[in-house]
Amino acid sequence: MSRFFRQAGDSDSESESSEEELMSSDDEGAPKPASAKPTMSRLLRTGDDSSSEEEEDEEEEESELSEEEAKEEKRKSRFLRTESDEDESDEDVKRVVKSARDKRLDEMEACGKVMDNALKINDWVAISNEFDKLVRMVQRQQNVSEPVPPFYIRTLTNLESSLNSAVAKEKEAKKKMNASNARALTAMKQKVKKITKEYEKELKQFQADPEAFEKEYAALLVHEVTAAPKPKKVKKLLAGASDEEQEQPDDDFTTVGKGGKAMLFTSDSIFKNLQLIQDARGKKNTDRSDQMRILEKLLEVAVTSYQRIRVLLTLISSRFDYNSSVSTHMPIDLWISAQREVDQLISIIVLNPAYSVQEVTEDYDEQAERSPATEKDGVVRIRGSIISFVDRLDDEFTKSLQNIDPHGTEYVDRLKDEKGLYCTICRAQALYEKNKQEEPQGRVVMRRLEHIYSKPDAVVHALESAVATMDNKPSIVLSVEGQSSMLIHSLCVHLYKSGNSFLRTRAMLSHIYHYALHNDFHTARDMLLMSHLQESVYSADVATQILYNRTVVQLGLSAFRCGLIKEAQATLQDIFATQRVKELLAQGVHQQRYQVLTPEQEKAERQRQLPFHMHINTELLEAAFLVSSMLVEIPLLASIDSEEQKRKAISKSFRRLLDFADRQIFTGPPESTRDHIMQASKALQNGEWEKCRDLIQSIKIWSLMPEAASVKEMLAKRIQEEGLRTYLFTYAPYYSTLSLSLLSRTFSLPLRTVTSVVSKMIWNEELSASLDQAVGVVVFHRIELSRTQQLAQVLADKVNNMMEQNEKTLDLKLGNTTSWGDRVDGAKGDKRGEQTQERRGRGERTRGGVRGGARGGRGARFAQGLGNQMAGTQRTR
Repeated sequence: MSRFFRQAGDSDSESESSEEELMSSDDEGAPKPASAKPTMSRLLRTGDDSSSEEEEDEEEEESELSEEEAKEEKRKSRFLRTESDEDESDEDVKRVVKSARDKRLDEMEACGKVMDNALKINDWVAISNEFDKLVRMVQRQQNVSEPVPPFYIRTLTNLESSLNSAVAKEKEAKKKMNASNARALTAMKQKVKKITKEYEKELKQFQADPEAFEKEYAALLVHEVTAAPKPKKVKKLLAGASDEEQEQPDDDFTTVGKGGKAMLFTSDSIFKNLQLIQDARGKKNTDRSDQMRILEKLLEVAVTSYQRIRVLLTLISSRFDYNSSVSTHMPIDLWISAQREVDQLISIIVLNPAYSVQEVTEDYDEQAERSPATEKDGVVRIRGSIISFVDRLDDEFTKSLQNIDPHGTEYVDRLKDEKGLYCTICRAQALYEKNKQEEPQGRVVMRRLEHIYSKPDAVVHALESAVATMDNKPSIVLSVEGQSSMLIHSLCVHLYKSGNSFLRTRAMLSHIYHYALHNDFHTARDMLLMSHLQESVYSADVATQILYNRTVVQLGLSAFRCGLIKEAQATLQDIFATQRVKELLAQGVHQQRYQVLTPEQEKAERQRQLPFHMHINTELLEAAFLVSSMLVEIPLLASIDSEEQKRKAISKSFRRLLDFADRQIFTGPPESTRDHIMQASKALQNGEWEKCRDLIQSIKIWSLMPEAASVKEMLAKRIQEEGLRTYLFTYAPYYSTLSLSLLSRTFSLPLRTVTSVVSKMIWNEELSASLDQAVGVVVFHRIELSRTQQLAQVLADKVNNMMEQNEKTLDLKLGNTTSWGDRVDGAKGDKRGEQTQERRGRGERTRGGVRGGARGGRGARFAQGLGNQMAGTQRTR
């Protein structure tokens, strides 16, 4: 188509191709004149276009002539080319084709030449840079499974000799060197030393016979070229194949290490592979499961005890590294494998006393085999820590129990693993006893004590029965017929002799807890008072403070079970005054109204939580505290006359609940434990002791307390006695005499018990009366106080209040936790830490301790306040 008929979308290439086709057809024959060539444009032109027709014909002739000249130049024969054209064509033809191996060898030789030139002018910076390039080239060559070239080994040998000569002249040379050159020389010594260790075998072969080494390299290259590659097996899943056939591993696959090099699982390559794994430890994109599989294979091929110990130390560490998160626990299967490997490690060291694993050792070559024969004193000391493995096993076990639902079967299945962990701890204790290592032995004994101090005898005997079957047993073992208290006592006495105050404190608290758990209240109380832990527990860590709180609570429960109601109420009051019982016992996170915990604080609180099986039942604890407060507060309320004295409560939390119950317009049947106790308190106030007894005994939570029947019987007896005291306080002003036999029949108490209760009340000045045993009556005395006596009594109360306020202010100012009366007694030097019968715990409860205080009857408070005031006056003078 002619170019005059092209539209806007037609391209120039179409016109050029059509014109070239026309020219090619013209080239085949004789050239035709342009005027004789018929075109479509001439046929379609009209007479009016005659002026433009001539111009267009001239343009077509010029374009056709230029195209013919270009074609003739293209068809020029190659025999007519000039010399310049021949030179350009020769350069295109003469090309040298080299393989990738040859190119790498050329690059290595170029680096070697640069290093030789730099060595002549003593330029160690350039040598260091070129050496790094050379090492990377060789590493790439090994990645494609090619042998080490002799040139590289020759360069290493020359560099080693050059460095040795430079080290001999190092002092003189460093004076002339600049700082960067001297640093490069030092770096080169370390680099060459490291590389020569890696290629120690090749260096020895090259130094023995260089020609033979080069021939061997050439033979390997020839063999590599001629050897036919094996076809790869393609694993296909057949429809009819079984699962076992499909899951069979392919033997052609090999484990590949860093850089793509195949790892050899032989006894000779164990240390080299261990070094590679340790170098990759903690780095990103590291497959930890693959590392564990490699270490398991290395453990199988390990021959000597030294190799097994080294592999086990690395394998156990890699198992613990699998879970890097602090908030989640270690997988249970990995934990079981780690526990089994720790047992294996301990057994190897016990059977081979010449090997010792210590945290601090001298530097040694980790790439070489070691034996007792090569050591100075015949003991091979390996860097490691067994006690840290035991601690980590115990911590991961506790963490797993924290994260498992305690109401499912998985929690019970996990608890079964505690027996194996306990045996591992006992094996470690036996090992440290044999090696006489005091510090780790104390730590492992403390771990053992923490597993048994809070458990009943049946569970302790079950754990110790597994220890009795072991070959390597510790020195302290519970016999079959022995009591658990003997085992606890032996372990604690061992820790008391330790130089670690932290272990001594925790051992004392565990010992007290165990005595309290077995209802030996007086021994536990005496140990707590003699230890003075309540004064120093504030400076202890959080875990020790939690253990202290648990011990104090268990002490209060012990007093309650033994029938010591006043002691139980005084002990439990301090922790219930804070209204943060679960948080103080590490059994839950308490969110206060105006307190917002940060995510880090909440995470730290949850990590401190105890496992569910170690919890103390808070509902049972609250029931014991409220019942004790009821038996103490109700008689006291009946003995108080004025409203001002009623506001001074012993237990503010109980008084708050009682006031709330009194304000209720309609009281329905009791539902919760608090409802039972509040209605029982109101019945006791009204003298209905039988109703009070029935309400208290109907509380279902008592079934969770050991010896529930005896506890209910004790509570019934104490309710009868406190009902008698409440009756006497309430109705004494209305009687002149009262028969003891009538009181015995009214409260279903023996006459001897009634006489004892009344005599105690008269002796403590709680009741203004006398006892006529001949007639068997109580004679009440009416004492009318004069105006002066009343004012003196009011003054005594005000002085006592002022003394208490000053004591609190002084405690806050000095930051002290002991009462002012205790400080006066301490100054006297003979009564520090003692408590009278009227004194009970008072003050606020912090996370870890108890503030002592004084509280008693009106006369006791006045006498103590006046005595303290006089002692303070003499002291200031």
